[in-house]
Formats: sequence, structure tokens, C-alpha cells
Amino acid sequence: MTQLLYQTDSYLRSFTAQVVEVDEAGRGVCLDQSALYPGGGGQPYDTGTLSAAGISYPVARSKKIGDQVFHYLEGNDPLPAAGAQVQGEINWERRYALMRTHSALHVLCGVVFRDYGALVTGGDMDPLKGRMDFEFETMQKELVQTIEAAVNREVALDRPLRVAILPRAEAFQIPDLIRTKINLLPEGIAQVRVVEISGLDLQADGGTHVNRTGEIGTVRVVDYKSKGKINKRIYIELGD
Repeated sequence: MTQLLYQTDSYLRSFTAQVVEVDEAGRGVCLDQSALYPGGGGQPYDTGTLSAAGISYPVARSKKIGDQVFHYLEGNDPLPAAGAQVQGEINWERRYALMRTHSALHVLCGVVFRDYGALVTGGDMDPLKGRMDFEFETMQKELVQTIEAAVNREVALDRPLRVAILPRAEAFQIPDLIRTKINLLPEGIAQVRVVEISGLDLQADGGTHVNRTGEIGTVRVVDYKSKGKINKRIYIELGD
């Protein structure tokens, strides 16, 4: 089992760990703990480096397999062996851009749910841009402009974000914990990580976020599309 350091500290840029398993064919190493996000929930995986015995290995991608996280390494150098100590470094510019983007999508989700009661039907993101689908029957330019203005008001309020890991039974006492149309939480999960934007949004989430909405920067709605009778897509990009 890999301890997921990013779940309690999204700002952790470096870490030490021990190799517990090696996938020679795929050039992957599983660590006992990691701060590199392995991807999921629409947020892409982190990149970075792992260093051991004087060799620095670029991390091409990270992936969660069961309760283990594997990091797949570039290059031709022999992989660190099981039991080896490694130093991990996150590609911070990419990670922080994804943190800002993910938090912006939560603000968008919070505003749309609060003001219109619309559930999320899908989402995806890249650094500083993303999209989210909602249960709207109709969507017009005026509505999109109203949503954009409301999102930026929430960002400007510099609301704090808080993370908690709760027992499943306690977490599901929270009203509207799941904002997606389909509950994506597997039945076997005993603890649920929740992310709260104080005064706006509280939902289950496994990704990385900024500490305050003021770190997000300006949010621009750059496009919107109909993806079905009751499925409308909003595209955003982040400014400084």
C-alpha cells in the first residue's frame, strides 16, 4: 500500500520514499509513500523526478493500481531495486497549475449547484483550463456570463479550502456530498476524503487543491456547448 502524501498536503514538493516493488518491463517503481498525484477524477497525473544512487529518473507518468502507486521512469539507466531509498521531486509548475484549475472547477460546481441545483455529469482538466458538464436543459450566453461573474466573485472573496478524511458513514451524513449524477465512490472505501470551500461547496474529492480561492486567479468561460438534451458543457481558462 502506498501512503498518499498529497491527500493531506497538496503543497509538498519533495519527499523521500522506499521502493517496494519494481516493474522492469514497464520501467515502473512502486513506492511506500508518494506526493505525486497518480491521476483520477478528471485531474491528470503528476510528473517529476525520482533520484537514487546519484541517478535522476524523469517520471513520465504516475498510476494508481489498487492501493499501490507506480511511477514510470524515462531513460535507460537500471531502475532502483526494491528496498532502495529514493528522493522524489514534483514538477511544481504543472502541479500548481492543476491545483488552481481543480479548485476553479470546484468553485464553478459550487456556484452552479447553489444557484441552479444542477448536478455534474462529467469533467476534465489540463493545466490552467478545463471543462465541466452539467444537467441543464438550456444554456444561453446570458446565463454563461452570469455564471462566470458569480465564479469570479467567489474567487475574489478568497475563501479558504479545507480537506478532511472521514469515516464513510460520517461522510455520507453530509447533505449533497456527491455532486456528480452518478456516485463514483466504490462501495469498499472505508474513508472518504472531502474538500470544502468555506461557505460555498463541500463534496467528496481525491485531488489536489490550493489553500484559498484567491490563488485561482481570473476564471474565464471561453466556450459552452450542448452535449445532449439535458447535458451542457462549460469550458474555462485561468488567467493570472
